[in-house]
Amino acid sequence: MKLTIAILIAAALPESLAFTTKALTFTKHETSNLVLFGSRRAQKNASREKWAAERGASSETSDKPSLQAILFDCDGVLADTERDGHRLAFNQIFSEDELNTEWDAELYGKLLETGGGKERMTAHWNEVGWPTQIPDDENRQSKVKEYHLRKTDVFMELIDAGKIPLRAGVLRIVDEAIANDVQLACCSTSNEKAVSNLIQTLMGEERF
Repeated sequence: MKLTIAILIAAALPESLAFTTKALTFTKHETSNLVLFGSRRAQKNASREKWAAERGASSETSDKPSLQAILFDCDGVLADTERDGHRLAFNQIFSEDELNTEWDAELYGKLLETGGGKERMTAHWNEVGWPTQIPDDENRQSKVKEYHLRKTDVFMELIDAGKIPLRAGVLRIVDEAIANDVQLACCSTSNEKAVSNLIQTLMGEERF
C-alpha cells in the first residue's frame, strides 16, 4: 500500500483550503488562490520512482509514506509580508499625501485584527480621527479605495526591488523538495499576482 502525504506550512489555517495537485484534492475556498512553483526544475530531476529505487525500495511496493507535496501559506510563512511589506507600503502612501499617519510594527500588529486593508484604514481613522485631507462626506470610502490601490502598487514595487526578505530556512526547504521531486504550491487568500511575483522574485526564476 502506498500512502500519500502532504504537508501544509501555514501561519494560520483558513476555514477551508483551495488547491488541487495531481494526487491531492482539497476543499475549495472561494477567496483562496493557488500558485504552483518549483515544477520546472523538478522536471529535470530523477523521478520519484528512481529516487526510491536508489535507496533500495520500490515506490510501487513500499508501504512507507510518500511525501508528494508541501503546501505553503504566503503571509507570515514564505515571508513576513505584513510587517515587512504591506505596513511599509501603507506608510509610504500615507507619507506621499502627508496624512500624518505612520504605523509601527506594534501598532500594525494590533491593526491586523481588522481584516482587509481598506477596512483597516477605516477602523484606524475612525478611532484616532480622520486626516484633514480626507473630507467627511460620501466620497470618503472612494478615497480609502484609492489609497488601497496605490498601496498595492507600492507593495508590488517592494517585491520587485527585493526589499521583502524570505523567512530563514524557506529556500533550504524548497530546494530539498525540488531535489526530491516533491510538488510545491502556495495557497493564499492574498492577491495571486503578488504571491506569484514574490515567489518568482525572491526565490529566483529557476525555482518558479
